[in-house]
Amino acid sequence: MTERLAAVIRDVLGEHELEYEEAQPGAFLVKLPGSHKLATMTWLVVGDHSLHIEAFFVRKPDENAETFYKWLLERNARMFAVSFAVDNVGDVYLVGRLPLSAIDAETIDRVLGSVLTYADEWFDQALKLGFRTSIEREWDWRVKRGESLANLRAFASFADPARRLSE
Repeated sequence: MTERLAAVIRDVLGEHELEYEEAQPGAFLVKLPGSHKLATMTWLVVGDHSLHIEAFFVRKPDENAETFYKWLLERNARMFAVSFAVDNVGDVYLVGRLPLSAIDAETIDRVLGSVLTYADEWFDQALKLGFRTSIEREWDWRVKRGESLANLRAFASFADPARRLSE
């Protein structure tokens, strides 16, 4: 069954032209390209009884941890196949398991779409909640040095000093 499911996963990844490597038979590391979070590296691992899904979301928050983790937990009830989880240092992952009997091309497509949607659409808000001060400092440092603000534009509403003063 492992090889059959691995073939299904390979077919879906190829159909969507996703970059991946098969680290060992049935263990795929997939690069899901996003627009807010530039890439979400996602493991799909076919086990004896289930498909394990795991993707790094964001590191442990620098500040506002209680609100940050509460915000993540509030999302878990509305998610498909994966949920937010933390490791022993507080870094956040999207993690899930599905029974092998539930795995087909449509499910793999839906799982990958869900991981990408959650990681990409919620990334900016997670950074705003858990890393606001660091982002503000980075904005100020880049302005002072004449560096590009391109990848910080999503945070201009609170990071730009001109906007901070008006709050």
